Amino acid sequence: MLFSITAAFNSVTDISPEMLARLGIKGLILDIDDTLAGHNDPQPAVGVMEWLDKMKSHGIKMIIVSNNFYLRVKLFADLVGLEFVNESKKPFSKGYRIAAMRLGLPKHALAAVGDQIFTDVLGANRFKIKMLYTLPIGNTNSKIHKIRRTIESPFIPKKIYCSGGRATVEHRMLRSLTYKERF
Repeated sequence: MLFSITAAFNSVTDISPEMLARLGIKGLILDIDDTLAGHNDPQPAVGVMEWLDKMKSHGIKMIIVSNNFYLRVKLFADLVGLEFVNESKKPFSKGYRIAAMRLGLPKHALAAVGDQIFTDVLGANRFKIKMLYTLPIGNTNSKIHKIRRTIESPFIPKKIYCSGGRATVEHRMLRSLTYKERF
């Protein structure tokens, strides 16, 4: 299925090393905009640096894969201490393939993390890796964000998992698609 989501979270910081271990995930392919930082924000969102450090301390390999241009991605990746693939052309597989090679991990041990259905989710499914969906952070009130989220809304899962592993239902942005609990 092209829009399959393994698990959904309010924030990337709700993804725990323990949950990744249960899913057999040893590497994460991370999006930047609206996932690790607000759209075009040069700084990581609150708690992201600590989360990255926690993932690293648990041996989780990570790389940024972004559709954004070189300088934007390089400056952010250097700030957070990660390798990157810029202008990846998600949802096509090239960026994911490069990331998997750099991480040195097989597909079954990888998951993509991102906030957009038609780039992150579709790309992860086309590459046949697990998808960890996060609700977007930052300013989501712009006209383009409202249009994008309206189009994506039928594909967004109804249940969002928080760091305690409990599901919260009917987030303000969510409607229509039933999500199967996989834990």
